[in-house]
This record gives sequence, structure tokens and C-alpha cells, in this order.
Amino acid sequence: MRSRYSAFAVGDEAYLLRSWHPRTRPDRIGLDDDRRWTGLEILATTGGSPLHTQGTVKFRAHFEDAEGPGVQSEHSAFERVGGDWLYVDAVDVE
Repeated sequence: MRSRYSAFAVGDEAYLLRSWHPRTRPDRIGLDDDRRWTGLEILATTGGSPLHTQGTVKFRAHFEDAEGPGVQSEHSAFERVGGDWLYVDAVDVE
């Protein structure tokens, strides 16, 4: 999750697509160049150990854009594929 947040912060769409599960990955993301990511809070996690193949991360990502400060909240599902954790989809969006 932290590496994906960092990729959003620096606009690395290629990394975001590589770290997205092929089952749910879009063709492109279309990042907002006017959005500046300012912080990440990890609120809860499940799974994610070397013994798990699935896990979730509940987070709040803070940003600023032309409309001012904002927050994106999500409870995300991840799956381990070939040793890498890949984003699957949002379990719950707040």
C-alpha cells in the first residue's frame, strides 16, 4: 500500500498498473496532475504476512488540489501473485 501511495504521489502510472492484479487492472489510470498527495494513514490491516496470500489495508490518503484539501478513504483488497502483493479492488469505500 505504501509503495502504491508513493507511486500516486510521484505520478508513476506504470508502477500503479504493474502493482494492480491483472483480473481487475484497467488499461490506464489517468492521474490528476493537479492533485498533490500530502499524507497516508494506515488504519487497519488483515493478512499480509509471509504465510498469507490475501490481505486488506484500510487507509486514508490526504491530498490538496484546486478545491483545497481532501481525503480519499478506502478498504483495499490485495493478493499475493508470484511473491508480489497486487491491488485487487476496494472492499469498502468510505
